[in-house]
Amino acid sequence: MLNKAQVIGNLGADPKVSNGQTKVASFRVATTEKGYTLQNGTQVPDRTEWHNIVCFGKMAEVVEKFLKKGAKVFIEGKMRTRQYDDKNGVSRSIMEVHADTLVMLDSKPQQPGQQQPQPQQAAPSATQYGNNNDKDDLPF
Repeated sequence: MLNKAQVIGNLGADPKVSNGQTKVASFRVATTEKGYTLQNGTQVPDRTEWHNIVCFGKMAEVVEKFLKKGAKVFIEGKMRTRQYDDKNGVSRSIMEVHADTLVMLDSKPQQPGQQQPQPQQAAPSATQYGNNNDKDDLPF
């Protein structure tokens, strides 16, 4: 059986961090599927989904220190359902991703007066894959 979620998106707000026996950080990440036009001309709009993310321990410390609203992240973890009672006493459930992996995808901010790095060209590939008419030593 497999319980794995992978999310790449942007934080919708600054993370909320609670300091108990183990530090816990929670935040929401938005993912958006771009809209498109069907062959018959019908417009399908963008669709944004919100994902509840929870980090524990050292990862929560990293979240608290480095992540802010709008930050782009990659999260990998397990889906968990949590039950709670809302402020009116109504029982609710919420789906969360308990993060095992967190990767910050934003580049480091530039320091004032620092020159922008020049883009690097990719090195030519040493091996080309695809249609190759060259003879080789393979027996088939």
